[in-house]
Amino acid sequence: MAGELWFYHLERSSVDEVLPELVEKTLARGWRALIRSPEEDRLKSLDQLLWTWRDDSFTPHAVAGSDDDARQPVLLSAGEDNPNKAECCFLLDRAEPGGFAEFERTIVLFDGHDESAVVAARGLWKRASGEGASVSYWRQSEAGRWEKKA
Repeated sequence: MAGELWFYHLERSSVDEVLPELVEKTLARGWRALIRSPEEDRLKSLDQLLWTWRDDSFTPHAVAGSDDDARQPVLLSAGEDNPNKAECCFLLDRAEPGGFAEFERTIVLFDGHDESAVVAARGLWKRASGEGASVSYWRQSEAGRWEKKA
């Protein structure tokens, strides 16, 4: 049985605004996180963001490629492997999910203003559903809260 796939439709907030909080919630559960993006510039930007996104704390993490990848609570990667044995995988920029069944939860963040990203997310939803994954769709309310819509 495949793990859960949660689709976050970003219309009111950017990845940079949403991702750090979701990662923090993941760590609070006692899970490790893997953040995948095929875009090197995105990974560099997230590396900086996760150190500085809040004045009173930081998110411990690293960019994949060192001998310490397996020890990282949060790993940023362009690859499809899971070197830090994360329970939660975040997919950005149409990153390939690889074997999403190996994760407790895979979270797909997609830009609702980018039609090709919406089409790609729909395709992944269909594929994941066909493979037996538990899928859900989340959208921000007018007040900015995430609401499960499907």
